[in-house]
Amino acid sequence: QVQLVESGGGLVQAGGSLRLSCAASGGTFSSYVMGWFRQAPGKEREFVATITWRGGSTAYADSVKGRFTISRDNAKKTAYLRMNSLKPEDTAVYYCAASNSYYGSNSAMYDNWGQGTQVTVAS
Repeated sequence: QVQLVESGGGLVQAGGSLRLSCAASGGTFSSYVMGWFRQAPGKEREFVATITWRGGSTAYADSVKGRFTISRDNAKKTAYLRMNSLKPEDTAVYYCAASNSYYGSNSAMYDNWGQGTQVTVAS
């Protein structure tokens, strides 16, 4: 089991940037596929990005591809989500997740979740 804590959310103007961090404790961080998901008010949780054990492969939702970058630093036991060119529709609670299974976008394969961090993009 691994514990995850997100940080870095906040209020930003459209077109701005934020970097979210996900600090892990417990477990062996390099054994986990890491992912980011988000949930906007009144909407279902949706996949944002994922990264494999050593960062060799990444995948993104179409809505964020080209604007967001997922990365990880296994020595620091931290995953990141760099968000550029933010849009009001990016407003959501962003969740970090860890999977001890395979790489993918399905939330069901992620076993551990952080508490979420709010990102609000103003027009």
